[in-house]
Amino acid sequence: MTTFRRFEEIEVWQTARELAKAVYQTTGQGALAKDFGLKDQLRRAAVSVMSNIAEGFENQTLAQFISYLYRARGSAGEIRSQLYVALDTGMLPAADFERLASLSESCSRQLAKFIAYLESQRDHGRLRESQAPYSIELPTSDSSG
Repeated sequence: MTTFRRFEEIEVWQTARELAKAVYQTTGQGALAKDFGLKDQLRRAAVSVMSNIAEGFENQTLAQFISYLYRARGSAGEIRSQLYVALDTGMLPAADFERLASLSESCSRQLAKFIAYLESQRDHGRLRESQAPYSIELPTSDSSG
């Protein structure tokens, strides 16, 4: 089993980063660049995918991590839905749609597999603070003032 020390090591986060970069590049040109609402929504969803993976990884428990991964997967689906709007209104060429939709679907599949794997590991949850092997010694009060 691979142990990740940083979220940047997770393959699906790397795919999400690639997706965000592609969304930013594509929405910065052509008719889509002029539709501020759709452009902004696409960009927010793309950033949300990678951000939720990172935020979930930095959380304390496996259950929280999985929850954030589900949110990331939802954002990947949101991207695909918005891409259809851009395609159907003529703001996005079919080739760009295919490239971004494929990347988004790839990210979604990776997330689904990662979630399934992590859910099978639920009994091996992350260390909770209450389980950490440390103690705190409080200073004794000094009555000399």
